[in-house]
Amino acid sequence: MDMGRESRWEKDAMTVEVVFALVTAVALAAAVFAVALALTLVFDLSGSASKGVLTGGALVGVTAGVWRLVRVLYRFDAERRKGH
Repeated sequence: MDMGRESRWEKDAMTVEVVFALVTAVALAAAVFAVALALTLVFDLSGSASKGVLTGGALVGVTAGVWRLVRVLYRFDAERRKGH
């Protein structure tokens, strides 16, 4: 065995965690944007108001997705360093 190198099990766990982080980040971003889209439909917004709400929803969605991605991966790294 190579000391200091990651085992196959650790690499697989890391891959699963990265995929989980990406999927949940995309789902969160889509949910936030869906709320903005629903607001434009419910309040029957049109023109620049609709564009502003959708742009804001997209920006908040991307921010929430990136936050989720970083948070999950940071937590995984912290647990890995503790040896769990």
